[in-house]
Amino acid sequence: MNLSTHDSGYKLLYAHEALVRDLLTGFMPGDWVRELDLATLERCSGSYVSDDLRDRADDLIWRVRWGRGWLYVYLLLEFQSSIDPWMAVRIQTYIGLLYQDLIRAKQL
Repeated sequence: MNLSTHDSGYKLLYAHEALVRDLLTGFMPGDWVRELDLATLERCSGSYVSDDLRDRADDLIWRVRWGRGWLYVYLLLEFQSSIDPWMAVRIQTYIGLLYQDLIRAKQL
């Protein structure tokens, strides 16, 4: 099995609401998780067009109500064949694209 097959397999698993709910309640530390309204858990688009008009596809993004606002749960699933010393920068890029999309959609 190659690395992209692993990526695809995990993306299929975490595309299910029940699995994401179990991930949050079973593995996230802290009492704040009990404040989440898990009945509002919904999957968001992970595909964006950057300001320079390039298509960008990210991993799985879910949102859930936390009090009066939304909490975005970003599941970045990527198997690497080698260490990427710039992974933190890539993650910031992905999160920046999410915020740009939320701003364009007037959801922030």
